[in-house]
Amino acid sequence: MAPNIDNEETVVVDEVLDLGKLAKEKGSYMVYPDVKYPPLQPFEHKDPGKLADPKKASLFDNASKIYDLSPHVGTVIEGLQLSQLSEQQKNDLALLAAERGVVFFKKQDLNPYQAIELGRHYGPLHLHNSTGHPPGLPEIISIYHDETNPAVRNANAFRSASDGIHTDISYEHNPAALSILKIDLLPLGPGGNPVGGDTIWWSGYAAYDRLSAPMQKFVEGLSAVHTGEYHKLLAQKHGRPIRREFPPDTVHPVVRTHPVTGWKALFVQPGFTKSIVGLSKHESDAVLKFLYNHVAGGYDFSVRFKWEEGSVGVWDNRCTFHCAIFDYFDTGRRHGFRVTPQGEKPFYDPNSKSKKQAEEEARNANKQ
Repeated sequence: MAPNIDNEETVVVDEVLDLGKLAKEKGSYMVYPDVKYPPLQPFEHKDPGKLADPKKASLFDNASKIYDLSPHVGTVIEGLQLSQLSEQQKNDLALLAAERGVVFFKKQDLNPYQAIELGRHYGPLHLHNSTGHPPGLPEIISIYHDETNPAVRNANAFRSASDGIHTDISYEHNPAALSILKIDLLPLGPGGNPVGGDTIWWSGYAAYDRLSAPMQKFVEGLSAVHTGEYHKLLAQKHGRPIRREFPPDTVHPVVRTHPVTGWKALFVQPGFTKSIVGLSKHESDAVLKFLYNHVAGGYDFSVRFKWEEGSVGVWDNRCTFHCAIFDYFDTGRRHGFRVTPQGEKPFYDPNSKSKKQAEEEARNANKQ
């Protein structure tokens, strides 16, 4: 449902608006309009990944190079422009992201308008109710931090980086399906080379597979409460308007089934998960702390991506966690922009399989 943005600040912009250049020249350009969005309505999601070619030939046959960054998560595609993908390539990308968690594209010409168009292929775009965005483009979330903002630097100075692990907007009834992020400005070190500002992703599939069988059985029967309280308090702290009331706390399964792959993925994270339904606070805190540490310590099922200006990450929030690394506040500024299509309400199918189980069965079938 489109928001009411009649009173929102608007500007006339060029269709090749360069937000990276704007951030470099003007710094923080974002607006926080005091307007009201209507509540989001639940919807039934039709995932384009279900229309994909299992071989993903439209991508593999046309890219100049495709390679995995780690065994469980992260694939790089070279030689394709996201701004020029065909319908079939967009569908195949949805499947690849569902399988590999996050897909990276380098040297992209994608502008904000093209990002919005691409994102809408994967679901209704989430209009964030408290973060900043470019004037007139509420579909875009601007990612911007620099060395001149002591409030942000101080807020993160004594905070564990793992506290920032999350999946985007998991507190919504229909959380994020994919997220599409372009980084176009990086902090520079003393030698003038980009340094810092990496992002880490973890595989939710492998996080589930790495649990013991008794623990898998235990967590599969649980549901967790997700809350947007962090974003709400952040907006209030900085005196920024909340454009749509945050939804009541939502309940999602601790282990969810991916609608495209059919694989089980762990789906709790310190960013927005509040508690586990049916457990006492002591029990809930203990279980969540274990699961958070399990993910944060998952060096064997994570990938750390070193951004280049013009790189784009396309990740599936239903089977990954991610965390930005704030190690550059004394170095320089970092900027990017993101669109976030929403997906289905998370569900758990007791007949679904783990990624490890599905792959083992496929290998055995091929031997026969």
